[in-house]
Amino acid sequence: MKTISFVSFLPILVLATAAHAGKLTLVAGGGDGGDGSLATQAKLHAPFAAAVDGAGNMFICEEGGRVLKVDARGVIKTIAGEGGKGFSGDGGPSSKAQLHFPHNLIVAPNGDLLIADTLNSCVRKIDATTGIITAIAGTGEKGFAGDGGPAVKAKFNGTFSIALDRAGRQLYICDLGNRRIRAMDMKTGLIKTVAGNGQRGVPADGADATNSPLADPRAVCVDSKGNIYILERSGHALRVVDKAGKIRTVAGTGKKGFSGDGGDALKAEMNGPKHLYPDLQDNILICDAENHVVRKYIPATHKIVRVAGTDKKGTTLNADPLKTELNRPHGVYVHADGTIYIVDSYNNRILKIAP
Repeated sequence: MKTISFVSFLPILVLATAAHAGKLTLVAGGGDGGDGSLATQAKLHAPFAAAVDGAGNMFICEEGGRVLKVDARGVIKTIAGEGGKGFSGDGGPSSKAQLHFPHNLIVAPNGDLLIADTLNSCVRKIDATTGIITAIAGTGEKGFAGDGGPAVKAKFNGTFSIALDRAGRQLYICDLGNRRIRAMDMKTGLIKTVAGNGQRGVPADGADATNSPLADPRAVCVDSKGNIYILERSGHALRVVDKAGKIRTVAGTGKKGFSGDGGDALKAEMNGPKHLYPDLQDNILICDAENHVVRKYIPATHKIVRVAGTDKKGTTLNADPLKTELNRPHGVYVHADGTIYIVDSYNNRILKIAP
């Protein structure tokens, strides 16, 4: 799988912050084209995540099992999942592999593409040089086992989200069905639990993360200081695990709703948040999916603000992100240059906000 510099002429969805709104534009989806068409003329099917490599190639994963790549000419192509939903293809070219409901993907520092193959309960890797796909965590069998041993022999129960620390040394895996966040050492391949004890509940502030319950951990990310953020879907809250391994809630009341923009994040209400990602200042962008908005938690002030969306489901695009309508966004990503990508899942499009 060759890396090619990303097309700069693609229509760009520029995401806004509440304070400094940028220009919003479309970058993929919205058409009826297939492989070989321009990304902006392509038909996407419930995209759940997007990421961009160091050369600028964009990768997208879809609910139905496809992984797509947008190359330097702006042309879109399926690179995995052409065979439909399933679990096959390890050791061979990714184009012939099957995946089952992949929810997330990220690009490793060396360009390898890592995929949360959710309903196969594993993490798979597409080698950037050879295009070969392999499982690097999980056996494909649902369960809970393997802490302290090799990740490839461990069992997970729904790998919904993955994240790498800034050095690329630790891969964090959101093991939703087991209500745990687990970490794989990328050098040794060993796996361990870093948050969650498997029980359902609200963790007490200041408690040891590994001894604490979690409500419904849907997504995970890590900031530049090594703090691990956990987004709780039905818990309607954002938690953080500090470097000492202590957990606390930093946003959300735990009650479903939509309120609090511009104020104390702990007094804000969310509704089924699905994904999160740190920006370059270590603020945490949140896909508040059922409210049809993207919001930002600011650790320095403990406030939450709206970044994109009107809180009304719709299709309207506007240069102002706060006037653009979204439909259950499931993915948000911040590139190293500060560009923000929004995966507007049920509008079947990817939006982009330049820095």
